Amino acid sequence: MQEEGNLEDPTDGVLEKNEQKRWICGCLCVPIHWFNMLSRQMHWSFVFGVIVVYGISQGLGGAFAGVGTKYYMKDVQKVQPSEAQVYAGITSIPWIVKPLWGLLTDVLPIFGYRRRPYFILAGSLGVIAMLLLSSHENLHLVLALLALTAGSAGVAVADVTIDACVAQNSISHPSLAADMQSLCAFSSSVGALLGFSISGIFVHLIGPMGVFGLLTIPAGLVILVGFLLDEPHTPNFAYRQVTQKFLDAGKSMWTTLKSEDVWRPCLYMYLSLALSLNILEGMFYWYTDSKDGPSFSQENIGFIFSIGSVGSLLGAILFQYALKDYAFRDLLFWTQLLYGLSGMLDLILVLRLNLKFGVPDYLFVVMVESISQMTNRLKWMPMLVLSSKLCPSGIEGTFFALLMSIDNVGLLSASWGGGLLLHILKVTRTRFDNLWLAILIRNILRITPLCLLFLIPRIDPNAYVLQGESLNSKEDDKTAENDDNIELVSLVDNADGK
Repeated sequence: MQEEGNLEDPTDGVLEKNEQKRWICGCLCVPIHWFNMLSRQMHWSFVFGVIVVYGISQGLGGAFAGVGTKYYMKDVQKVQPSEAQVYAGITSIPWIVKPLWGLLTDVLPIFGYRRRPYFILAGSLGVIAMLLLSSHENLHLVLALLALTAGSAGVAVADVTIDACVAQNSISHPSLAADMQSLCAFSSSVGALLGFSISGIFVHLIGPMGVFGLLTIPAGLVILVGFLLDEPHTPNFAYRQVTQKFLDAGKSMWTTLKSEDVWRPCLYMYLSLALSLNILEGMFYWYTDSKDGPSFSQENIGFIFSIGSVGSLLGAILFQYALKDYAFRDLLFWTQLLYGLSGMLDLILVLRLNLKFGVPDYLFVVMVESISQMTNRLKWMPMLVLSSKLCPSGIEGTFFALLMSIDNVGLLSASWGGGLLLHILKVTRTRFDNLWLAILIRNILRITPLCLLFLIPRIDPNAYVLQGESLNSKEDDKTAENDDNIELVSLVDNADGK
């Protein structure tokens, strides 16, 4: 006869299994119901457009393009690291002129549509550029750069256009604004993680030119978005007013930029980015080609970048839940200092000190990439918050895009400055003797923006607003009246770096 304490009710196990099944079904059903809700409220074509542009074009396609371009420059065009660094900056130029793309989508409809033609244009640019790169093995370097830049322009135009759709739906459905931002961030993060995880495998199997051929698929889907997007048709547009609308928007932005409350933080943001010299191409060549380096395969490179994306996501979560309420100047001080010090990990790797401590190259590089992306995200997030605080009422979206363009100019300066540094130190495809010195100089320059923090207001970020007295002239009021029908909130970039 069994003791009473050892008796078990057979229904307990059944109930526990049923509870587990309900929990799993709930986890699977919640996102499905969420997608269905967004599709019902704002039309399924909008949700499809966000997933295509953010998830497939920028996330998945951006990962494939990033890894594929690095190997294309190294193995097909056979350029030096310093040259590859400069060329990477050239292909990012379309992102610097994002306000222009946004103003076009806002004030210049085509055939009665304000968004659909720009998706078709963006996708067509991408398809043509990728077909050119994938079908000509001996393509001249100048033509290759033009094709890469055209592909980048296609992604930038699609990005701005979907941002316009998000802003427009945020106005018409204010209660769902946060859900739309979550949809954008979720699509981009999942796409980037998946893309970086498998990009190296595809580069290994079909080569960088084959990867460019695959990138015609995301571009083609962007064209499909242009045909499927639900958008009202507005014929008989007064094209004579386009020039005046451009001039009014430009005057408003220039008036705002002249304010001391605006140009000082903008100057800091530019210098902090420009002084953080970008020598990633030199590191990439050392990763893959150096006899004394780790000699990573294409699969390893893709996986390393995917782990870096996780680090970036962790940085955003840490900022959201622990750091977002700190004063701008204090937060930027510690994040900039941490960003500079974390760069010393590259120095440990290049000097091979990690092997002396028994840490394998692969494990150490994964840790370095994760920490680097996390600290970079922590440095970037307060700049985004500050940028949003600088935007004047009435032209928030366009002015935010202008600030992001200033930041992109800083990134371009850092890329070209890093290429010049690699060239001066004679870091080539086969010589990496001075790479450690390039890393050291880069890390020192990363810390120098700490001397410029006086340009940043020392104030609670939740209380800081742009002082409008110096910005609100009678001319501005007149401009605002003329712009009542212009959607100038369409260019808010979700800050995935560009």
